[in-house]
Amino acid sequence: MAPIVRRVRPEDWARARDLRLEALADPAAPVAFLETLDDARARPDEFWIERAARASHGGEVLQLLAEAGDAFVANVAVLVQGAGSSDYFGAVIAERRATLVGVYLAPAVRGSGLLGAMVERAAAWTRDEGLDRLYLDVHEDNPRARKAYARLGFAETGHRFDSAIGAELQMVRAL
Repeated sequence: MAPIVRRVRPEDWARARDLRLEALADPAAPVAFLETLDDARARPDEFWIERAARASHGGEVLQLLAEAGDAFVANVAVLVQGAGSSDYFGAVIAERRATLVGVYLAPAVRGSGLLGAMVERAAAWTRDEGLDRLYLDVHEDNPRARKAYARLGFAETGHRFDSAIGAELQMVRAL
């Protein structure tokens, strides 16, 4: 049975937290996520409760989960950032934009087409929020992710920068 893709609900917080911890324990995590497993484990339950509640509604954050049975097997999120605000690297945002973040698929569902389905849902939501592009940042040393994003229509913008985890490049997809 194919996983069901849906928006996070407030009551999903513990299982969403567990999926995030799984993602941060993945061998690719050092070139995929800005947060470490130790940092995430140290966060109190209140953090995870608020995170799920905030992403469950509204137009600033979307968190999509893929559910197979009683387990979450994938996550993607979109952050909408306003002009003049700072992104998660501290750079000032020139214009309102949407950024794909927190992408993780459990090994059992990789290569199944699930990533494409989730990104399409994220893109549709982004369009509904009045934006015509979806951005992402990917580590230069993460070729698997770069190839997957290129297959989904993302192209490098030419913008490269150093982050806490090393050299990153920006990709964008027109919606």
